[in-house]
Amino acid sequence: MITLTDNAVAAIKAALYRASEPAEGFRIMVHAGCAGFQYSMGLESVSREGDAIIERDGLKVFMDRGSQPHAAGMTVDFVTGLETSGFVFDNPNARETCGCGKSCK
Repeated sequence: MITLTDNAVAAIKAALYRASEPAEGFRIMVHAGCAGFQYSMGLESVSREGDAIIERDGLKVFMDRGSQPHAAGMTVDFVTGLETSGFVFDNPNARETCGCGKSCK
């Protein structure tokens, strides 16, 4: 399904640790965006019917049924740089990306 790098796992675990309310895991979604599809992420309390559950190092990542085909083979990383830091989605299904870096076709 998807691969999480060590940096992505560490960033997600840090977000879960700092959360004001308890969460069981993290959700990654693919939905309509400015250039076709857009990625979004957030803390999640429970899995939903049809979810794929990716587990790595005690971390659970949930993905809904509609997002799964668009994310097949995707690698999620977390990078830290001088100008920006954040999650990076390397998706072999994307033909191109837009300027915001959060959307793909």
